[in-house]
Amino acid sequence: MSVPPLLLISGPCVIETEELTLRIAAELKRLAAEAGLKLVFKASFDKANRSGAGAQRGAGLVEGLRILKKVKDDLGLPVTTDVHEREQMEPAARVVDILQIPAFLCRQTDLLVAAAEAAARHGRSVNVKKGQFLAPEDTDNIAEKLIAAGCNDYWLTERGTTFGYRNLVVDMRGLAKMKAAGHRVIFDATHSVQQPGGLGKATGGDGAMAPVLARAAVAVGIDGLFIETHPDPKSSPSDGPNMIPLAEMGPLLRKLVRIHEAAHV
Repeated sequence: MSVPPLLLISGPCVIETEELTLRIAAELKRLAAEAGLKLVFKASFDKANRSGAGAQRGAGLVEGLRILKKVKDDLGLPVTTDVHEREQMEPAARVVDILQIPAFLCRQTDLLVAAAEAAARHGRSVNVKKGQFLAPEDTDNIAEKLIAAGCNDYWLTERGTTFGYRNLVVDMRGLAKMKAAGHRVIFDATHSVQQPGGLGKATGGDGAMAPVLARAAVAVGIDGLFIETHPDPKSSPSDGPNMIPLAEMGPLLRKLVRIHEAAHV
């Protein structure tokens, strides 16, 4: 039986510099090819939901899209990024292959409709992060909004559920429920180990647990993985505590592919 390829959405949390972005993308391309994964490079041009008012937010729309286009042109990789406002959809859709809706905005109907319409105009996909406050069954409503606005090419991403203050848990049953409902499901291993606001004015996390959850999710039978990575997570201006170091990605990806193949026997 032919095993469907596992999609990997990966990259740094936020665009820092062109040089670093291209270096991470090139290494991920090599690692994904070696492991037999389909790679979509991810980096955000703006982190609009940072904890502290003075936190770094990224390169901005114009510069960020320029760098993402360079990743596409120089390395031949599809790319994705977060979009937070309706006005960002059209310029982003001209560049990125997947428009990503952040979890906190997953119920914003006008934003979903704008993403779906832009995706339909430009032949793009939409990936919606499942809010930390939603049940798996609630994602059916997200899909209905996208489809009604003309987008049938969508993904839903699990990224943990709020469990008390500053803690997230992952109910693996949710992945199976969303799959059973007919949705293509991605698991976000690194944001699922966040400790929101855990550092006071920044998000904390337990990145050592991200590979553990990734292995479990692949065993369930998901369609793709979302993993943020960085050569030096401690130096990243956003979500460093959750990320998997780039040097550790190769062995992990090879292990995940073996689990994926076993899950489809």
